[in-house]
Amino acid sequence: MANLSTKIKMYCDANGVSEVDFLKDVMLQDDSDGNGAYIKEWNLDIAQPTDAQLSAQETAANKEEANATVRSTRRTAYGDIGEQLDEIYKDIDAWKARIKSIKDANPKS
Repeated sequence: MANLSTKIKMYCDANGVSEVDFLKDVMLQDDSDGNGAYIKEWNLDIAQPTDAQLSAQETAANKEEANATVRSTRRTAYGDIGEQLDEIYKDIDAWKARIKSIKDANPKS
């Protein structure tokens, strides 16, 4: 199950809002009853989403979270950009092969 914040980002993006500040625009709070997070405050110019509208974002949010994990794994495996530039200078074909093997080992959804 995707995080509420990711579903909110997907909902906002689908409604023309590309940036969401979770300290000013939308404040979330965890329910003390153990039911999870909920929207405590909504300060955007679009309507606050209903539970059904957030549930409709579940698939896209799951995909986004999975791809974020892949991007993070790839970034670590790629290494320092300075070292990559040196590697490109010395042997661009070897660098291309290494990057391709990282991407193949960590495919996006």
